[in-house]
Amino acid sequence: MGVPEDAGWSWAKNDGRPARFIDLCDAGMYVVDDRGRIIEVNGEAERLLGRTAEELLGRDAHDLLHRGKHGEPLPWSRCVMRRPLMTGGAAHGRGDLMERGDGSLLPISWMVTACRIGDGKLGALVLFSETEPAVRTAWSGERGAPASMSELDRLALLAETTTTLTSSLDEAETLRQLVHLVVPLLADWAIVDLFTEGGGVSRAAVVHYENGAVVHREDLEGPMPPVPQGSSMPLSRALRGVTATIAGPEDYQGPPDAEIAVVQRKLFQATGMHSACIAPIRGVREVVGALTLGRSRRTERFTPGDLLLVEDIARRAGLALDNARLYERQRRVAETMQRHLLPQLPRVSGLEMSACYVPAPHASQVGGDWYDAFDLSGDRLGLVIGDVVGHDLDAASGMAQVCNMLRAFAGEVELPPSKVVDQLDQAVARMTEDTMATVVYAVLQRLEDGRCRMRWTNAGHPPPLLVERDGRARFLDAGSGLMLGTGIPAERVDATIELPPESILVLYTDGLIESPSRTLDDGMSRLRRHAASLAQRPLSSVCQRLLSQVRPDDNDDDVAMLILRVPC
Repeated sequence: MGVPEDAGWSWAKNDGRPARFIDLCDAGMYVVDDRGRIIEVNGEAERLLGRTAEELLGRDAHDLLHRGKHGEPLPWSRCVMRRPLMTGGAAHGRGDLMERGDGSLLPISWMVTACRIGDGKLGALVLFSETEPAVRTAWSGERGAPASMSELDRLALLAETTTTLTSSLDEAETLRQLVHLVVPLLADWAIVDLFTEGGGVSRAAVVHYENGAVVHREDLEGPMPPVPQGSSMPLSRALRGVTATIAGPEDYQGPPDAEIAVVQRKLFQATGMHSACIAPIRGVREVVGALTLGRSRRTERFTPGDLLLVEDIARRAGLALDNARLYERQRRVAETMQRHLLPQLPRVSGLEMSACYVPAPHASQVGGDWYDAFDLSGDRLGLVIGDVVGHDLDAASGMAQVCNMLRAFAGEVELPPSKVVDQLDQAVARMTEDTMATVVYAVLQRLEDGRCRMRWTNAGHPPPLLVERDGRARFLDAGSGLMLGTGIPAERVDATIELPPESILVLYTDGLIESPSRTLDDGMSRLRRHAASLAQRPLSSVCQRLLSQVRPDDNDDDVAMLILRVPC
């Protein structure tokens, strides 16, 4: 974040967790991480805020505590207590408000200073004390925005909406952020109806503000009836992109003109909303859905000025959701192309083989991992596991080229694996797009006496794992050399091993073992330990078990695996 190494405080144990600090007589303290979540709190803070440590830890301090002069939640852009977290340094103030656990407001004087919380990450230490007795909110304990927002507040909210909603290309995250922006600042309830790819409508989110948290009403979510073209009901008009409307339960009391009006009447009854703004969510080319903001606890009704603000927010949400859906379609195209390029494994008498490919969990992480197996002359079998550097459509395209070239070079003449990979490296250097890749190419041969011998070379890839029938496991580290596409001349070598009967060979890509939260050695040890426990399992189950037991939860890469069992 552009903060010098010596800026702020350093507050961490050797394990990276914040150290527990002592309680002060009159001051509360808490520490937030680089995302603003509370990771440590002292006893005085618990007392002043009327909340236990369990209620505070892991929560976003800004969303949970910081309030404006009327008790309303603050847009991030107006919160001075967040600035040291973003820019480093320190800040202090007096007369600001925090919300206590019982809904009352705590006037405070405060100081915030940047601190390091482990692994070089920036957090912030917050020190605060009470300046006068806590007071109730300005509208009889109802949390949310005051009856009207100033023009400056409206502009700040719209700016924050644009910044926040365009920060993600994931539809679910965009919806979560949208709800977070408007509840409880503008409304007690937020309902999002979206068109599905098949042209139907789904109620994607129904949430309300309760006891300081946004709560989902899953019983009100799910598929919706079709939208009739002739319906004059507010939601139907919004979903057709006609207009935004202020509505209430009275609009749905008459005879319904369509089944979707019946569902909307039940929504008003279940939520207790007495006033709602219903606005189209428009994308670049078409209507994406509709946004409904409703008030039930607070008594003031929505005004035409509120409707214009909600319409602006819905328009920004539409562009963000449109972009997220476009990106997801592109990701699916790349993933589908990659899956179709991966081969069908050949049938080899007496040899069991299994393979799998799992895309990365995030839409932006379509990668270039692949596996391959193909027949060669002389009763030999070629085995490949590889990874083209990158996480996009170009990586998937590069993977297809490298995979096909390797097959072609391997089938031309009977060359040792190192020579085949040498030819491949030279061909990669001549590709139009700069491409780098790691690969293990192995040749498995069944000898006359029934034994299996493998000869392989490794171009910068994680080493194969050999698991014997009795559970002994070891990595095959020999035959290693430079990855493909570096442009550096390399003397590649081959390694040879006789594979024990009924042993398992595991070829895998780095997505199975790498993680930001642990070392590569830890990942490899975990793979070896779990693979050893599966030595006598049916081969068809080994891939899925290794994925579930070894693949890190914070994995952000795709995974390819090729596993075979040597005949007895």
